[in-house]
Amino acid sequence: MASGMTAFATLPARALVEIDVNKGNVEPLPIAITDFLSSDAMGAEIAGIVAADLQRSGLFAPIDKGAFIEKISNPDVAPRFDDWKVINAQALVTGRVSQEADGRLKAEFRLWDTFAGQQLAGEQFFANKTNSRRIAHIIADAIYERLTGEKGYFDTRVVFIDESGAKTARKKRLAIMDQDGANVRYLSDGRSMAMTPRFSPTRQEITYMSYESGQPQVYLLQIETGQRELVGNFPGMTFAPRFSPDGQKVIMSLLRDDGNSNVFSMDLRSRTTTRLTNSSAIDTSPSYSPDGSKVVFTSDRGGQPQIYVMGADGSGQTRVSFGGGSYSTPVWSPRGDLIAFTKQSGGQFQIGVMKTDGSGERILSTGFQQEGPTWAPNGRVVMFFRDQPGGGGPKLYSVDLTGRNEQAIPTSGFASDPAWSPLLD
Repeated sequence: MASGMTAFATLPARALVEIDVNKGNVEPLPIAITDFLSSDAMGAEIAGIVAADLQRSGLFAPIDKGAFIEKISNPDVAPRFDDWKVINAQALVTGRVSQEADGRLKAEFRLWDTFAGQQLAGEQFFANKTNSRRIAHIIADAIYERLTGEKGYFDTRVVFIDESGAKTARKKRLAIMDQDGANVRYLSDGRSMAMTPRFSPTRQEITYMSYESGQPQVYLLQIETGQRELVGNFPGMTFAPRFSPDGQKVIMSLLRDDGNSNVFSMDLRSRTTTRLTNSSAIDTSPSYSPDGSKVVFTSDRGGQPQIYVMGADGSGQTRVSFGGGSYSTPVWSPRGDLIAFTKQSGGQFQIGVMKTDGSGERILSTGFQQEGPTWAPNGRVVMFFRDQPGGGGPKLYSVDLTGRNEQAIPTSGFASDPAWSPLLD
């Protein structure tokens, strides 16, 4: 998006109103988000998207507009703080949307601490009219960051598998959407099955598997141009490719003729492959730590699938999960502090997190056949997919690290295998 960004009148970070996201149980912050002034419906639309983003995070409680006393007529003027205090709006967002002479949208917002009577932030953004939703997500990110001290995650996209048709003949297409389910676009036609899409951490590029040659092969796809290339023709089956943090390598599991599945990395420039595990078990689902120094993976070398961590060169392979049941699909948090996983125990599927040494295991969600966690880029929220009991098909859900804020992600059909993008540029 052609978005310039300038900031004005941003005050130092010593506000009375802030959210401590490291507390175990965070009470959502009451916030008033007024319709942005505009000559059409665009201002109300942008304010509505901002409010929806903040509410879904579980950290904010947007106040019903019917409770507002003051009608904002000039967002450049300080509001009547007493009118907002009386409805317990601890923070207030005002704004304006206008059109520049060159046709671009200009969106301005101000964030106010009503009890301190201070402006906390004020910024303006420019974008093409078709990118109005992105402006709203960027504003929501700015508010989130100012009030929590951490990066937001709203200006992101999710690539996933769109599933349609009868269960016995399911069509599986690559699709991409905004993190809130809007702007769905299909990246493959569904003539051959696509699986396990994963975002590059450095580019708008994904790696995924396709069965179009009759066996699963790994491809790279440039999202904006549609340019696609085969990563390599590997003997046997390939599974679960993921990028390294610098985007220069892909790590995956390869099934050899001996029936063993081991972890390999491939340099995308030289196309040289390095074997990282060499066991007679099934080693699969590798994921790099954000600094690229370690890899987490699943292995059943101990009898049932458990989580192991090793150096990026395959050294020091150590089991870290010791809970009851079996573990799969581990993925390292972008913050580096946690590993998300799927756990199967007592007939239930669970999405959980643990520290990187295996301690502090916490289950965030329990349900019928749910799996495949993926992290928001700020490491605060996990998305996954869940099959519905009694048939039907899978749908996408998100849950925050408290486990108390689970949200259904709207998709038009069945959806599985989500992968969250980094923040967009």
